Amino acid sequence: MSDIPAPAQAAAPPRQAAAHVTADDDDAAWARRCPKVLLHEHLDGGLRTTTLMDLLRARNLPAPAADVAGLDAWFDARAHAGSLEEYLRGFALTVAAMASPAALERVAVEAAEDARADGVVLAEFRIAPLLFEPWGVDGDAAVEALLAGLARSPLPSGLIVCAMRQEAPARIAAAADLALRWQGRGVVGFDLAGPEAGWPAAPHAALLRRVRDAGLGLTLHAGEADAGTRVLEAAALGARRIGHGVRLAELLDAPAHADALARLRADGVHLEICPTSNLHTGAARDLATHPIHALWRAGLSLSFHTDNRLISRTRHSDEALALRRHGFSRADLQAMGVAAARAAFLPAAWRDRAAAACAAGPPHPVTDPAPQPPAAGGTHG
Repeated sequence: MSDIPAPAQAAAPPRQAAAHVTADDDDAAWARRCPKVLLHEHLDGGLRTTTLMDLLRARNLPAPAADVAGLDAWFDARAHAGSLEEYLRGFALTVAAMASPAALERVAVEAAEDARADGVVLAEFRIAPLLFEPWGVDGDAAVEALLAGLARSPLPSGLIVCAMRQEAPARIAAAADLALRWQGRGVVGFDLAGPEAGWPAAPHAALLRRVRDAGLGLTLHAGEADAGTRVLEAAALGARRIGHGVRLAELLDAPAHADALARLRADGVHLEICPTSNLHTGAARDLATHPIHALWRAGLSLSFHTDNRLISRTRHSDEALALRRHGFSRADLQAMGVAAARAAFLPAAWRDRAAAACAAGPPHPVTDPAPQPPAAGGTHG
């Protein structure tokens, strides 16, 4: 699956400023039924709460609550951490619970089926497989189990291997080697994730070049908890996509960066924006002033994603509805879906089908839906 898409060449159409609108019940139904492309979701941040409780009990691990309802409430309370570092603490619980091949396979298939039931027609899930090594699951076993889970769902999907940027260079290189070993067998990309500030991507330039030259998709977290110039740096390092990238908006009116922004547009570098997560980590204050508005008006290629369904208490349709409520038209959201499909690292035929589905819009038949994770605010996660 090394079929990496060429940059989009067409000029972006004029985009209007978004204004607050009232989304009605029809919009809520539309958001769920509209075909969507999911590019940015961490599997260890997206478990069903019922599954997490099952896995904690099976591994004899302490849970922060006595039952699923309490666990929902615990994650609801933690969702508004206010900083990326605090937000990431919730992963200690999920990683420990997932640390067996059977659990990894279960989480993967459930994530794919939940996405499919929510109208997703193409998905790339991501995780740092080496996080499970301290629990006795080596990277290859973790990837094998995750891909087996994804393969159990009819949803066209692939896996992005993350390295944790705060770890030693040898560990980051080991994650890249793991991704390359599974290239063509379900792994479609490589990412640097984890705490961004103080851990830039530039020291790994040679490694990232090796990944890129091998034909593996490259997406880097940048411009979430560090300056917008980190997005420009990531693009210069060869990233075709940027995880979050919201602080790029700070550069839009800076003449010194005009040429670099023009290159981003010309090269079709795509921003994987996760609106709700950005509120929870402090990357944005609210949806009304979220940088996605300015970035969209500026003609950047971007789309909206969940990041972590459990930890941010969201679904992809919730993200669509929230943006609809804050001024984006249905046509805007469909255009973002088309852009996401074109930016995917999956095979061209899959991308083309997904782009056509997003452009056409609902109705999208959702058959045999898996049980939905609990809703935001305590009814899914």
